[in-house]
Amino acid sequence: MMAGPFPSAPPRPAQLGLGAWAYDRGEFVPAQAPRLPLSTQGLHYGTGVFEGIRAYRSDGGHQLFRAHEHYARMLRACRMLRITGIPATTPELIDITVELLRRNAHDGDVYVRPLAHKLSLLPDTPPGVSLAGVSDALSITTFGYPTAGGVKEVRCALSAWRRPPRDALPVQAKITGGYVTSALACDEARAAGYDDAILLDRSGNVAEATTANVFAVRDGGLVTPPDAGDLLAGITRDTVITLCREAGMTVRENPLSPADLYTADEVFLTSTAKEVAAVVALSGRDIGSGTAGPVAARVAALYRTATTAPDAQDAHDAQDRAGGAGHPEWLTPVQPASRRAHLPGQHPRQAKEDTDDAA
Repeated sequence: MMAGPFPSAPPRPAQLGLGAWAYDRGEFVPAQAPRLPLSTQGLHYGTGVFEGIRAYRSDGGHQLFRAHEHYARMLRACRMLRITGIPATTPELIDITVELLRRNAHDGDVYVRPLAHKLSLLPDTPPGVSLAGVSDALSITTFGYPTAGGVKEVRCALSAWRRPPRDALPVQAKITGGYVTSALACDEARAAGYDDAILLDRSGNVAEATTANVFAVRDGGLVTPPDAGDLLAGITRDTVITLCREAGMTVRENPLSPADLYTADEVFLTSTAKEVAAVVALSGRDIGSGTAGPVAARVAALYRTATTAPDAQDAHDAQDRAGGAGHPEWLTPVQPASRRAHLPGQHPRQAKEDTDDAA
């Protein structure tokens, strides 16, 4: 727990890169300060869960996008791994994140990385692979991560690596150990000159890209693999499905084969980091015209408006102009320091002192 005044803030970070402050095991600390023991269980066995959350910069300051959904998913995954020794509600986690963003004062868009993991063996617990008898830890870091704008074009390969089935890995959660398959697939693709890889499931159908969901466009409508398959049904995926249906577009959740991607009018990926990225070639074959298509551009415009509208009325107005519906409930503003509430890991006296200093 924190006590006494905070040390002087490290220099303000550049737009791209790690924020100066981090939240680690109950404290706000300089981001370069934390050190984990060599025996950290999450490092040895991949027993951790993480999320990626965007905070978009607008004239009114930063706004977290769908932070509630991200943290709710992380807490569900924590229950699966018996990670209970961290702040246990989404409002607590959001409050900590808002405070961290305020301290880091990034100039532009931000990527937030919460990580909860198993830490150290408790007394009388023997070494080994275990979830019980191991302490827990939570860290949150922020990275300056500007949005490129428009639709990024990527070239993908069909990977020789298969997406693990859900009866071998809980694919509905972002389990740290499960991402070794994505790392192998991505490395394979980039070594061959591609930007990313698309993985198939054990049935030979499309599962997902290394860290993104896959959509195909046929006759103006969207098709994406069903969330009952061997894939992480992403929050960006859900956002795109919701926005497109509200805009009058047809969206179906059906299995996709590799041939369905090769013959599609367009293919695009969705994720928190990628947002909406057009797949212009797959394993050496052009998709459609070989450039980002009009549907991907429209989807990207709908998504961009939903993530950046500075207030509720602007969200409704902008989405109306784009042919969709506004969702201001997806946005969490980073309020000025003078409105800061008491946070977990901070003494009430310190919270009052900080508020007085900011007044």
